[in-house]
Amino acid sequence: MAVAAYAALLSLTHVLDNVQHPARRHRLRVDIDRIQSLQEKVQFLQDFLEVHSQRKSQEMEDLARQMIAVADEAEDVIDFHVVDRLRDGSRDKSHSTTTILSFCQDIDKIIEKIDSITKELMIVKEERGDLQEQKPVASTSVSSSSSGKNTTVGFDEHLVRIIDELTRDESNLQILPITGMGGIGKTTLARNAFDHSYIVNRFDMCIWFTISQVYNVREILLRYLNDGKDQESNESLAKLGEKLHKKLFGRRYLIVMDDVWSTKAWDDLSLFFPNNGNGSRILMTTRLSKVAGSLGTHNPYLMDFLNEEKSWNLLCEKVSAQKDCPYPELEEVGKDIAKGCKGLPIAIVVIGGLLAKIDMKQERWERIAKNVKSFANSKDNEHCLKILSLSYNNLPIHLKPCFLSMSVFREDSMIKVSRLIKLWVADGYLKPEKNVCFRCGGRASLQDSIDVPEILVGSRSTLAASGLTLLIDGISTNVKKRPIVIPSKIWEMPQLRHIMMELAFLPTPVDTQDTTTLENLQTLSTMHNFRCTKEVIERIPNLKKLKARYLNVKDWWYYCLHNLAHLHRLESLSITAEDLLLEKTGFPTSLKKLSLSRCRIPWGNMTIIGSSLPNLEVLKLYHNAFRGPEWSPVEGQFPRLKVLSISVSDLVWWRADDIHFPNLESLFLRLMNKLEEIPSGIGNIETLRSIHLNQCSDLVVNSAKQILEEQCSNGNELEVCVDRKKVSVDES
Repeated sequence: MAVAAYAALLSLTHVLDNVQHPARRHRLRVDIDRIQSLQEKVQFLQDFLEVHSQRKSQEMEDLARQMIAVADEAEDVIDFHVVDRLRDGSRDKSHSTTTILSFCQDIDKIIEKIDSITKELMIVKEERGDLQEQKPVASTSVSSSSSGKNTTVGFDEHLVRIIDELTRDESNLQILPITGMGGIGKTTLARNAFDHSYIVNRFDMCIWFTISQVYNVREILLRYLNDGKDQESNESLAKLGEKLHKKLFGRRYLIVMDDVWSTKAWDDLSLFFPNNGNGSRILMTTRLSKVAGSLGTHNPYLMDFLNEEKSWNLLCEKVSAQKDCPYPELEEVGKDIAKGCKGLPIAIVVIGGLLAKIDMKQERWERIAKNVKSFANSKDNEHCLKILSLSYNNLPIHLKPCFLSMSVFREDSMIKVSRLIKLWVADGYLKPEKNVCFRCGGRASLQDSIDVPEILVGSRSTLAASGLTLLIDGISTNVKKRPIVIPSKIWEMPQLRHIMMELAFLPTPVDTQDTTTLENLQTLSTMHNFRCTKEVIERIPNLKKLKARYLNVKDWWYYCLHNLAHLHRLESLSITAEDLLLEKTGFPTSLKKLSLSRCRIPWGNMTIIGSSLPNLEVLKLYHNAFRGPEWSPVEGQFPRLKVLSISVSDLVWWRADDIHFPNLESLFLRLMNKLEEIPSGIGNIETLRSIHLNQCSDLVVNSAKQILEEQCSNGNELEVCVDRKKVSVDES
């Protein structure tokens, strides 16, 4: 209940911020002193909950309900006043005076109710002041043992056996199911086998499919065929399956099917797995033994629980990155905690992460041990859930909504950290500290001033909007959305920092007496046929990132792309357009990253980019961004380029040398079927560190191997990867 109360108060805070914005004060005619007084009292309640949210009592539950009720009432009062003021233009002055007076009286009543709640809170605090507060654990740091690498303590022998099974001499396609209850470590074991250098070098292709209870074969295939990106395609399931079959045919491959819940998942995908008779393998993880047994091709590999010694070692590694406890006084209670986890790795990992972030005091550990022991008689699944709840219960109250909000993502979906943070900002979950930054468990912070929030409703979309971020995402991947037209009110939201929309029209701003400049705006993403008019450019002077898409364009002058040159702080630009006229497009010299797709620009016009962008560091060319058989770069035009990526091109002859890209560090080529070779001079670039090839012709692959061999013979370090597999010098 405390979390719900905190969320309600947080929502009210955003509303109060909104009505005080200078651009709205003169319209709404609110009593600023009253609003600020109310805001201070609401902030006190939020601060109280942050410190005392762990208190469990009937009185606290009742007071939390009262906080929710008064916060909802206050929002209703303010919303009613805002609507009334917007309609007030056609009414007489006497009515206006009456409504303002009524609004002030309603606010006073809200303040009285909050004062009453505050008084009762103080009484509860005084009466229970003898109780020691259970201070929530803030995730202020990440222990060295949990810095991204999968935990393998207790699984070494399993890993050896799995690798042995996968690399046996049987030539026919073999299926190896790994079974065990949820949290036992099946996926961790499979991932460590999948990434093991011996496995990577043995198999020509290694593919990871996450299945889950609810799956879509078409989406799974699309995601793989598009390098992990969710992209639309009109191709049938049969066509996509045929593409996968062709990629696998004749190659020794390893496919991991993770988290399988039914034999149907195997039936749906196995159609596309050829039996090449060369030792290919399918590794499957499932918690259902009947699924594993029904395949009938291999005895399931059963994951068992960790014994007490391995449980203790794993707990120590999660707490202190050591196999032994560096705190002798905590060893006894620590072993009790490990034993209470009943050998379940996920429970030990969660408890270890919790212990790593609290004070190394015996009484704190004993409190955790007491909680774990109380779960001892629970069934396995219930026991695991109760232990997981300990981690949630010990979060600070402002982080609990952040955790709960992740339920909007589909099971096992990949979540981009930057997008998740923007969602938290959009929902108002990140809290400002000293008016300088937003706190998010100490792992990420966004420098800003929690400027004022604004709510904007968009049709046929899932919308989250706040003082810093406006996100509009499609609600279904199976239905094409006509473009959404954004209301012109967006130009009256000076607090916005990020606008990310999927196929949305940004309206041309209307000149008014109260023209607003979106000085904080840094990101405009996936704009549909974005017009860079003078009026637009003047309102987004500090834009850093722009991503735009153009469809069915007949007159490029209409879209005024030459005005892009006036965005003097733009660092990243992405344009998807058919037959883009580069000579009618302006580029600011500040640009560091440029991505072009489907533009079909003649390679000869590359000099426009090279001569215009002296600070360019990343150049990505997708899906025939440039057309023609030959590219001859000009010396001195890409002095700072570090990353060059070309995907799907009809390029045949690339006349390049080390002088053309003097600071290149990484080269990425994908689906370059006509290219005859990578110029040998590319290998002589002193800064070059890696060449990545994906689905390229044998000629390109052979030229990359020759470059690798030559550079290694000269004592230079260079990494060459072909279809995600690192090439060794012996292979070249």
